[in-house]
Amino acid sequence: MFTCCKTGQYYDQYRCSPSSAILTVNSFEEDRDGGGADTCYGAFYPDTQRVFALSTGWFNGESRCGKTITIHGNGKTTIALVVGECDSVNGCDAEHAGQPPCHHNIVDGSPAVWKALDVSKSDSRYGEMTISWND
Repeated sequence: MFTCCKTGQYYDQYRCSPSSAILTVNSFEEDRDGGGADTCYGAFYPDTQRVFALSTGWFNGESRCGKTITIHGNGKTTIALVVGECDSVNGCDAEHAGQPPCHHNIVDGSPAVWKALDVSKSDSRYGEMTISWND
């Protein structure tokens, strides 16, 4: 059993997502906190590259793979490349590195996305911040 998932615990599953989002931080480098290779291309990316994963509803069956998305937060705007899905339906297994399903409103951004929005690791919002985004 994975330490973050509890036996008998029900985790919400989502197939759709609302219009506002929560930006979370995730490394897309190999052997880091992001787990395996990205969903779109089976690749890894350095923390200096602006990439991110979308919740299942927004990811829309890989239809957004390779698209550039505009992210607005902290009074700044940046662009990043969609490379993966933050699975809102499945989790708590080896394929998902023992993590529970993502919430339905997650934009899981690399450290470079946070840097472009001028949010440092010492900022209390680093790791979870409300944003908006568009294609």
